[in-house]
Amino acid sequence: MTEKPPSVDLRTGEPHPARVYDFYLGGKDHFGADREFGQRVLSICPPIRPLALANRRFLSRSVRVLAREYGIVQFLDLGTGLPTSPNLHEVAQGIAPESRVVYVDNDPIVLGHARALLTSSPEGATDYIDSDVVDIDRIIQQAARTLDFDRPVAVSALALLHFLPDPKPAGLLARLRDRLAPGSFLTISHVLPGLQKVADAYQGAMGLGTLRDRDEIITLFGDFELLDPGLVAPYRWHPDLDPAEQDGDALAELDDLGVCAVGRKPAS
Repeated sequence: MTEKPPSVDLRTGEPHPARVYDFYLGGKDHFGADREFGQRVLSICPPIRPLALANRRFLSRSVRVLAREYGIVQFLDLGTGLPTSPNLHEVAQGIAPESRVVYVDNDPIVLGHARALLTSSPEGATDYIDSDVVDIDRIIQQAARTLDFDRPVAVSALALLHFLPDPKPAGLLARLRDRLAPGSFLTISHVLPGLQKVADAYQGAMGLGTLRDRDEIITLFGDFELLDPGLVAPYRWHPDLDPAEQDGDALAELDDLGVCAVGRKPAS
């Protein structure tokens, strides 16, 4: 007889960052408290929804560029969040079926959706690690079951680091960068001080939200070399690859709200 997984208190009466983000994206994995909080945030800052959607499209474009132009077939996704198709492995394996992808999150709500993330192509592999992202040494140890860290790996931390207080992001990324092989990549998206009122709302409801300016975000890449076009709003990162990003004038309000970039570890 198959054992039932342990029950988890999803605390559906309280807003949850992953579910609220799912609400912004137009998903279905959220509850009344998440929608109520999300609507309050949208009343404070209506562009938060197009920013979330642009960030999700940036994920797909960045993975496509790394797979097609740089031959990357290994991906480590930190702070995965709720699955919203297309997921990272769907994009990567759609280009290179042999791609191997490891997702990391410690949220019981995300863990409950893990099976949706673990449908790999026959040629490739996916894995899921239940871990706090700050425990980077444990993550690398477990990810090594699926990924070869002697070869390039693309690490993504999207809409994640602004939930961690200083100095945690700098410390964990420094340890991570040291463990990656030359030719590896680090992809980051992060909100800017223009979202102070939104951060205040998150702090009040969930005790979360750490804003950083552009210079502080760039330092998170260490000595990694940023790919063109550098640190920009998500819709400005290779918009030519996505028809949804072609009308830049309509998205210009996002320029002071969030940024993204992809950095590459130089040769030794």
